[in-house]
Amino acid sequence: MYHLTIHTHFAAAHNLINYQGDCENLHGHNWKIEVTVKAHELDRAGLAIDFKVLKKETNKILDLLDHKYLNEVEPFDRISPSSENLSRFIYEQLGAVLNDSNVTVERITVWESDNACASYSEE
Repeated sequence: MYHLTIHTHFAAAHNLINYQGDCENLHGHNWKIEVTVKAHELDRAGLAIDFKVLKKETNKILDLLDHKYLNEVEPFDRISPSSENLSRFIYEQLGAVLNDSNVTVERITVWESDNACASYSEE
């Protein structure tokens, strides 16, 4: 099994819903995103997936979130835009585009600071 990882980022504001504390107030983060995919085989060029393709498809999703108030972006207009929910959203969106018989999204990790992150995977 091959595992490929990229790092990217976006900036956005949010406030947590049903949270008792400071994070219930409007605030922002420079979110760091870690995307890991897995593949069973390599193509004729010796690649599981071109990093350019992985970055391009990831950044299309992040463009929906970048410099936005997340609480107004679907589905976060209905659910709390926590790091946990963001990681699942990105996982599902990217999986819908990339997953095939060889390449699948393995894990999405969302860093809201240098010391705090949440990951989502279905394994």
